[in-house]
Amino acid sequence: MFEFGRDLRRLFEKARDSDDLGWLELVGLGLVEVEARQQSIDAGRVSCARPHDAALRASALWREHARRCGAATSLEKAEAAARDAVRHAHNDDETIRATLELAQGGMLAFDLCGEPARIEAVLGLLKTLPVARRGDTAAAVAALHARLRARQATLSGQTAAMLDAAAMLDAALHGLKGQQRPLEDDLRMERAALALEAGLAARDPRLLDQAGRDLRALVEAASPDQRPLSRARALALCAAGMAALAAIAGDGTARDQAHALFDAAADQFTPDHSPLDWAAIQVLRAERETLPLLVLVQAEALTEGGGLVLGALAHERRVAQEASRAGSIGDLSALLEIEAGLRRRLVRPSVVSTPLDWVSDQIGMARIALARARWTGQTPRELGLMLVEAAATAREYGAPTLAQRAERLAPKTEAA
Repeated sequence: MFEFGRDLRRLFEKARDSDDLGWLELVGLGLVEVEARQQSIDAGRVSCARPHDAALRASALWREHARRCGAATSLEKAEAAARDAVRHAHNDDETIRATLELAQGGMLAFDLCGEPARIEAVLGLLKTLPVARRGDTAAAVAALHARLRARQATLSGQTAAMLDAAAMLDAALHGLKGQQRPLEDDLRMERAALALEAGLAARDPRLLDQAGRDLRALVEAASPDQRPLSRARALALCAAGMAALAAIAGDGTARDQAHALFDAAADQFTPDHSPLDWAAIQVLRAERETLPLLVLVQAEALTEGGGLVLGALAHERRVAQEASRAGSIGDLSALLEIEAGLRRRLVRPSVVSTPLDWVSDQIGMARIALARARWTGQTPRELGLMLVEAAATAREYGAPTLAQRAERLAPKTEAA
């Protein structure tokens, strides 16, 4: 007889022991932390039969927790577990696998908090690896190298560099030969993101079509009942691309389609399931549409205090939309109140404030000054220099999106 509860528990235990951690997409953030903590305890036991593999698994679990919530402590625990795996390695293959796990933690730290030096450090770490003798290990090394180069290409903003990096991702995909599905999906997502960005920059239909095909395949392959986060990430990138094209073409129908895609992405999971994924979707859509202020306040609350790039972006979007609302009706009192809040942050930064937080505040101050100038006729002073410095700092710390927001304001400043 089929016993639903017992069979579900049996399948869950089987999934927990699998090398494929895709099942984690189905469990909430709290359970991911519980699993990571338990795996760390198991890996540290004297009686642990395979401490290398156990430590690798603990590191991957902590890394997934950090990816969803941005916790610095989880990144630190992932790194510690990866170093334990290196220490327990018995051969070159195990050393490479453990070092790759350590390198993935460094790459995630860059994704979360910026600083291009982190990418250079990880690339330097890969140079220390012995030659991989197993084909799957060599393919994993090539995949990580391609992903790192893709990030550098995005930072450069150069179309040629992005196309070269996309070709590297493509070659890495072929090298995997269908053996590591989660990694393949990451490679496809990053290849699609590069093709989309390069296609938008160059107005190249071929690149946009390629990005569309990749994203469509990712959405279709990611069942909402099995891989909601992968599906949401692909839908959000589809929506961002559609919204950008709609803005370029002035197409209202395309804009409505982008809104629907953003809604579909956000509906795949709840904010507490993966706070950073949910906040990222809201920040992306706030770039192209006006959101309820409560949504932006929640996105900022989920990302603040950890020195996250996403936190700086969420803060900038919330201030931008508040300033836009107040400026559209000439509410100078509201503009002054927003400005006072920004000044307090600048004068008394918190312990975890970063240069990117400073950048977001500078952009906010510029927006307030421009909004006020439209109603008072007082020409903003020195805003051009402020925005140039903010953009330069954002690029230095690996946040090109934040830099672009500062740069987009500069022509208005000069016109004023």
